[in-house]
Amino acid sequence: MPSAHTWSIAKDQNLNEFYMEHAQKLEEVRSVLKEVGEDTLEALLMIDAIQRLGIDYHFHGEIEVVLQRLHTKFNTVSDCHNNLYELALGFRLLRQEGYYVSADVFNNLKDTEGKIQEKLSEDIKGLMGLYEASQLSIKGEDILEEIGNFSSQLLNAWNTHNDHSQARIVRNTLGHPHHKSLARFMAKSFLSDFQGTDGWINVFRELAKMDFNVVKSIHQKEMLQVSKWWKDLGLAKELKFARNQPLKWYMWPLAVLPDPSLSEQRVELTKPISLVYIIDDIFDVHGTLDELTLFTEAVNRWEYAAVEQLPDYMKICFNALNGITNEISSKVYNDHGWNPMESLRKAWACLCNAFLVEAKWFADGHVPKADEYLKNGVISSGYINVDIVDDFPEIISTVAKILRLWDDLGSAKDENQDGHDGSYLECYMKEKPGTSIENARWHVMHTISETWKRLNKECLAPNPFSTSFTKACLNVARMVPLMYSYDDNQCLPSLEEHMKLLVNESI
Repeated sequence: MPSAHTWSIAKDQNLNEFYMEHAQKLEEVRSVLKEVGEDTLEALLMIDAIQRLGIDYHFHGEIEVVLQRLHTKFNTVSDCHNNLYELALGFRLLRQEGYYVSADVFNNLKDTEGKIQEKLSEDIKGLMGLYEASQLSIKGEDILEEIGNFSSQLLNAWNTHNDHSQARIVRNTLGHPHHKSLARFMAKSFLSDFQGTDGWINVFRELAKMDFNVVKSIHQKEMLQVSKWWKDLGLAKELKFARNQPLKWYMWPLAVLPDPSLSEQRVELTKPISLVYIIDDIFDVHGTLDELTLFTEAVNRWEYAAVEQLPDYMKICFNALNGITNEISSKVYNDHGWNPMESLRKAWACLCNAFLVEAKWFADGHVPKADEYLKNGVISSGYINVDIVDDFPEIISTVAKILRLWDDLGSAKDENQDGHDGSYLECYMKEKPGTSIENARWHVMHTISETWKRLNKECLAPNPFSTSFTKACLNVARMVPLMYSYDDNQCLPSLEEHMKLLVNESI
């Protein structure tokens, strides 16, 4: 993982001039968006580019105006349905922003026999659009399932016979569809392929390059803050059995809260996330069952007398947990007039209770039913613990389920740890004797895919949550594969590559 140190935003340019030029580029893009006329496809292309370049946080208002107009047109005018790519792109962009568009718009792609028209196989750009659109399906939308399979098969076949820049773009589409990827992590790759003769493309490119370096400077400062906080906390020195990866843990809030203005929130969110990992290590690799029972009781009671019964290393952990909980509660109260102390304590108790269930299973040699394991695993994933909620709405439980399943699907144990945690795969294979590991893994991937459909549904309007909260939940689900895709050396090459890109490299 890259270390945290200082970098310069613009080595060969006066800082004031840099920010003046950045502001000028912002206004140029804002002007282009406001002036886009009735050309539906060009408007869609602009919004898609802005989102893929990770600069959409500057233009929420302008994007909303365009999408509202397009939503009305999309549902009432059939002209845009004649262009395959325009149809697919419009559907995806609208659904991504919470607008409901019926999947029936794709029924016209079928022939008289109910099969997808063969002539579509020649439109590679259109097929990429269809594949991207299919990622936003919800349960029961068979047509999206069909076009997803249809487009992926044809694109994979086409790719085996081509080896040029278009083939690279196709591979990126298949491997990293936009809806299930983190835009800022993919921005550099998109920027290298973002070419064209339209004047607005160069304006967008220039702003994206400058913005990338501005945001990188912010992340570098945050990493320094996180590193100092972690060193001052002293847990790495006191709890040597536990993981010592503050910069990796910081990648969660970096991905989940990409808006540069949320710098304080990213740093503060890293703190409870770090404690989730430390407590997980106490339960999985170090504590005895008796010690874990005492620790869980102490967290549930949150009283001095209960803490006094703990071994020293657990006292150290609890004191850190108590300090972080008090600190967060104080900040929330000062900023919003609400004290979340009881909700936070309840959330930590909920997490430890779930960890203890798993510890008892291991101690007893008990392998639970797959559904029983997963029900508890949704809580022990740690995701629900981070959110200040007393109930578990579907939008949260689906993300937690995706996290748990991806975690258990990991091809290697985390950081060479010989832990006591169970596995959904193990439970599923014991419950269904004769099931091969390949079939069990296919089942898990299928379950993740079906859970994404539920998450997609929860993100459509109307829902009780803010747009920022909904997008944060989506970003957690998008980040999960990067956090749990271990290679044979028990490393996370994709995550490390993205970390280096975001904090070391300039564009």
